[in-house]
This record gives sequence, C-alpha cells and structure tokens, in this order.
Amino acid sequence: MSGVSRRTAMKAGAAFMVSALFESTSYGCQAYRDAKLRRGEPPQPDPGAFTLVVLPDTQHYSDGYPETFAAQTNWIVENRAARNIVGVIHLGDITDHNSPREWKNASRALGRLDGVVPYFLTCGNHDYGQDGKCHDRTTLLSDYFPVSRFRDLCTFGGVYDHEPAQLENSYHLLDVGDRKLMILSLEFGPRHDVVRWANEVVANHPDRSVILATHSYTYIDNSRHNWDERGLRQEWNPHAYPIARASDDDVMDGEELWTNLVSRHSNFIMTLNGHCLGDGLGRLSTETATGRSVEQMLVNFQMRPRGGDGWLRLLEFREDQSVQVYDYSPTRRQRNESPKNQFSVNLSPPAMT
Repeated sequence: MSGVSRRTAMKAGAAFMVSALFESTSYGCQAYRDAKLRRGEPPQPDPGAFTLVVLPDTQHYSDGYPETFAAQTNWIVENRAARNIVGVIHLGDITDHNSPREWKNASRALGRLDGVVPYFLTCGNHDYGQDGKCHDRTTLLSDYFPVSRFRDLCTFGGVYDHEPAQLENSYHLLDVGDRKLMILSLEFGPRHDVVRWANEVVANHPDRSVILATHSYTYIDNSRHNWDERGLRQEWNPHAYPIARASDDDVMDGEELWTNLVSRHSNFIMTLNGHCLGDGLGRLSTETATGRSVEQMLVNFQMRPRGGDGWLRLLEFREDQSVQVYDYSPTRRQRNESPKNQFSVNLSPPAMT
C-alpha cells in the first residue's frame, strides 16, 4: 500500500471511529436523558435489612452480550454477604429467540448463583415458540433449567400441579429472620388453570407475604394491562400475542390477575414485571377490599445501550416494613438516582393469620 493510500485509509478509519463514537455517545445521551447517574454503588443496607435483586429482560445479554449477564451475576455473588442478598427474581424474556445458544448463555450466567444465592425464573413471551415468536407455549426453559436443578433447595416450594416436570410456573419460600416470604413466578399471560393453582398455593400459605413475579402486569403509564378496557390502545398486552389466538384466548393480563388472584388474598405485598418498552418503568399501589395496599412495579432496562447496560434493581427490605429501591449497573459502576429509579415504598403490615 502506498503512503498516500495508507494515509487515506487511516483518515477513513479515524473518521469511522469518530462517527461511531458520536453515534454511541448520542444514543447513550438519548437513552439516559431523564437519568440522574451517580458514580458508585448504592449505600450499604440498613442494619437488619435484606435484599432481593430483580433481574429483568436479559434477552439481549443471552443473545449478544453474555459478558454483561455474567457481570450481573458475578456482582450478586460478590455482594451477597455485604448486602444480605437472599434471592434473585428474574422477570422473564431470559432469551430473545428461545434458542439453545441463548439458553446455554443464560444457564452459564445464572449458574454462578447455584449453591450461593437462590434464584427464581419467569418465562417471557420471547422464551416461547419457534424463534421466540410466542406462537405457542413450547419453551426450552426446562431443558436448561430442569425442576431437578431446584427441587432439593430449601427454598423450593413446587410447580404447577398439571405440569410437574416444567418450571414455567413455580413458587419458592424464603425465611429471613422472622419474615416469611413467598415468591410466586407465573408464565407470560398465565392460563386460567394456572391461576387456579396459584390461588390454591397462596391460600395454603396464609402466613407468608407473597410477591408475584410475572412478565406482563404493570404498564408504563402506572396502570395495569387491561385488555377489556383499552385493547390495542395499550401496547404489549398478552391478549394481542399469537399465543392468545392459538389458545382460544386462554391468557390473563394484569387487570385479570389483580381481579382473579392478587386482590382475593390478604397476603400479597408486591408484584413485579418487565416486558414493556417505552422507558420500561412504572408503578402503582392499589388497595384490596380489606384495605391492604399492594405495591406493583414494572422494571425493564433492555432499551438501554448494549442490551440494557447491566442494570439491576435492588429491593432493600428494612425492619420498619419499608422497601428502599435502588437501580445499579455493575458494568457502568453507576446508580441511577432519578425518582423513577430510586425511591421507597411502605408495605402493609403482615396480615393476621
């Protein structure tokens, strides 16, 4: 290559790098325009507090950024003792295309938690059907996360009674000091009979405060998904997906789960979901007929650069029945102090049993 050609190529390469950097920076600025980013981890927990880590929508990590997925679970392991991390709740869309390659990446990343921190998995729409298109409920979840991987854990409660070899619907029991919790993980757009089973499980554990984890529930406008009232005017409702058409509409959205499950019991304290795009954030508090408030949160970071920039949500349960919420990225080594990303909620007192 001549000196002129080499200089021309170098200039072109430099121009490309500058352009790519500009695009990346512009995208990053756009993605974080409402953020209040601060360097460093959240404060250490209050004395007597424990932490649940929420892991939403890892689909792009499983597909293209497995090192980010690994960084998330490594950070959880490294901070387990210091933050008294007692569990990790995945909110679904573990993969993007329901492919063996992606499930292997997910199993490798989450495997870092095996024997260290219990984790609870939820199926999202991208975890179903060929290429993750959610045309039916076929999924590779239980091929890579078989029930046998969890059955002998002291936290494992059980799975949907009509599918004993499948992990798509499960419940888990956590005892932290005098706090008794249940994590109830339900499939995307739960079927009516799954909700029947879920009601029985909750009713059989009246002494436990229940957290519902499912992929679709709260919407980005701080309401619940409500097909009957809003239909296609509210995006990403399970009733709008092929799985609904293929099953004679045997799915439930957020409003139906509230009516047919959550509001019927006196021991639900919280619901968690991912799935929705926009800014991926939403929350509301709703009282049941008995006057108990249930906190409901949407959290999804997949729209951030690089598939989500490694953001986690930390739920710090304090002795005064409050929960302090922090969003933190171990890859950026930043926390987001925006009011949507750092806030506190007060839980209803434990129900009398």
